[in-house]
Amino acid sequence: QGEGKNALHLSELIKESASQRNALKTFSNVLGHGDPDVVGIASNSREVKPGYIFAALPGNKVDGVNFVDDAVSRGAVAIITQNSSRCRDMAPTMPLIETCNPRLELAKLAACFFNGQPDYVAAVTGTNGKSSVVDFARQLWLSEGYSASSLGTLGLKTKQVLENSSLTTPDTVRLHKVLKSLSDREIHYLALEASSHGLDQYRIDGVKISAAVFTNLTQDHLDYHKDMKTYFKAKARLFSELLSAKGTAVLNFDSSEFEALKSICISRGVSIISFGSSNGADIQLLDVKPSPAFQEIRIKVFKVEYQFVLKLLGKFQILNVLAALGVVVASQKDSDVEFWIDRLRNLKGVPGRLERVTDSDSLAQVIVDYAHTPDALRNALVALRQHTSKRLICVFGAGGERDRGKRKTMGQVADELADLCLITDDNPRNENPKRIRDQILEGCPNGESVADRGEAIKLGISKLQSGDLLLVAGKGHESTQEINGQKFKFSDVEVVKNLIKNAEGLNHE
Repeated sequence: QGEGKNALHLSELIKESASQRNALKTFSNVLGHGDPDVVGIASNSREVKPGYIFAALPGNKVDGVNFVDDAVSRGAVAIITQNSSRCRDMAPTMPLIETCNPRLELAKLAACFFNGQPDYVAAVTGTNGKSSVVDFARQLWLSEGYSASSLGTLGLKTKQVLENSSLTTPDTVRLHKVLKSLSDREIHYLALEASSHGLDQYRIDGVKISAAVFTNLTQDHLDYHKDMKTYFKAKARLFSELLSAKGTAVLNFDSSEFEALKSICISRGVSIISFGSSNGADIQLLDVKPSPAFQEIRIKVFKVEYQFVLKLLGKFQILNVLAALGVVVASQKDSDVEFWIDRLRNLKGVPGRLERVTDSDSLAQVIVDYAHTPDALRNALVALRQHTSKRLICVFGAGGERDRGKRKTMGQVADELADLCLITDDNPRNENPKRIRDQILEGCPNGESVADRGEAIKLGISKLQSGDLLLVAGKGHESTQEINGQKFKFSDVEVVKNLIKNAEGLNHE
């Protein structure tokens, strides 16, 4: 996974990495002997080849030091470690790069090894909205002929999907390899998702970030971060440590975290563009007039008003568009704002994000969305209420082996905002699916439990009457369902499409 075109002496790589971050580390600080040629980097011993550096990373369950023997047998020529005494027993003469933060060292060395990135990188963090913001930014850049990509949950995209990925933020080595590939292909603009896991694990360190976006912070991933304070701290790293001091922060003015992030940015001399619905935002949403298929919106950008039709559903998607507008305005400081406003009219929806599966002439609508947190589900239901004249039906579940605390809350949200709730399986993974559904039902006593997701969607469609709207939430763009540790082919969008072909009452007579 970590092969470059040219071999580098280990000493050259160490010195280059140190100089880029004004560190004192030189090759003389590396424990061991020799100055081998380095042809690749890996953090998984099974991916090590002759000439590779192996990063023995500490983990929650397994310590990478346990795999040093395997890496050495496969041809590793140097080890990154925070436990040199254990490594020395397994590799007595091998150069050991000893550090208190192996993940950070790996990121910095990978950045120097691959040595190539797009000229302008925007990183987007937040609980919800990351995929939409990076995709909208890519669309806007492409609309004016700029070479641009987006990277995240939906894969690596330019004008089309180039590579699928299920990870919001790829592992460090893979990320820098992708950045080098984009640079070699002369792609100059990139918008990427920065997950809290990726930020906490230093996966994005070494990326030269020119713009950083904060969308929101709501309950999610507490199985990993343990509490909201730690969760926010991980996301704040993007602004306090990774964003260039000459860069621009695009911040959600409506969020309760705005002032804290604003203070961080001011202390570093970082420029700020704010977006939101509240008075005082640089890019402010003033008014929305929803219809079944689009929204007429009025916004104010740096005190100038604009009005146009957006072919997307949901107020929160408008805010994602405004965040993307902030990114492209920051990337082209000399361009006229109106120049970009004109291009907002042609934005296309992002797969699995309030994606309308039925056509606009259908008597009842079916929408698929990735909402899998209480806040995201609330936003989707509130948004879709504005686009239906009758009942709002919701099919949803919750993932297994993830934040259990959000399940009852999601049930409460659906019980409050939907007229009919069908509780089904999401990705139960290795958990008991019924237990997950029962925990959701604690907050949604009026909901109906339907174990099979396909059957739940079928039941939801069968209940649709003229003017109703069905939201299928939780999996969005995903094409598989994970049950008992196995992944099965399953797409909400494809299931809906197949079911409505013969469903009565959805289409005009």
